Parts: sequence; C-alpha cells; structure tokens
Amino acid sequence: MAQFKIYGRRRVLAPLRLAMSDVVHGCAVDVLGLPPDKRFHRFFPMSAVDFPTPAGRTERYTIIEIVMFEGRSVATKKAFFTRLYGDFTERLNIDPQDLEISIVETPQHDWGIRGRAGDELVLTYDVAR
Repeated sequence: MAQFKIYGRRRVLAPLRLAMSDVVHGCAVDVLGLPPDKRFHRFFPMSAVDFPTPAGRTERYTIIEIVMFEGRSVATKKAFFTRLYGDFTERLNIDPQDLEISIVETPQHDWGIRGRAGDELVLTYDVAR
C-alpha cells in the first residue's frame, strides 16, 4: 500500500497532472512492486503565494510525499528515487533540482483499510523488496 501526495504550482501541475500520475504510477509498479490497479494519487495545485519557490528552484518545483507500508529495502527506495528523477526529467521536463521526494513508512498495523487493520489484509504483492 502506498499513497502519493503531489504538490506544485497550479500553473505547472494542472496541465501535467495526468502525465505525472502515469509517471509516478509506472515507477511505483516497476520499482516498488505495487499492483497496476492500485493508483492512490492526490494532487495539490497551489498558487505561487501558497507554494513559494525556494532559492535555486524554478516555478516547476514539485514535492512528492509518499506514505507506504514499511519493509522495502534502502536499495529499492534509492532505485525508486533514481527512476522518478530520470522519468520526471525525460517525460515531464522537471529537473532533479525541482523535485523533492519524501517517503514515510508505517507498520501495516497502523493503517485502517476496508474496515480492518492493514496487517490483517492479504496482499497480492510483496512490500519487502
């Protein structure tokens, strides 16, 4: 299980939303092992006033926050970062200095999903990659 929150300036994020969702999802399926039918993305397009650009960034500055079950290796998470940076550059014209990614991992028992605790679910994929 993983949920993605994607923040950016409305002017940049809104026209890229569908393509960005495809990029994020492709990376999550290929590297994190998420099932193709699991796409939990939330977009937060913001005004320039509400989403200031830090020094050294452009208006294409984007933040991705991911909350997911714990268990994936450091190597898998680094491979995910590498893939996202490459795909964002190649497919969305968002350079690495304009993309920040953070992962928050939680134990499965700390999730409530479909009326039960996450550790009671039978998953069709492996979170210990």
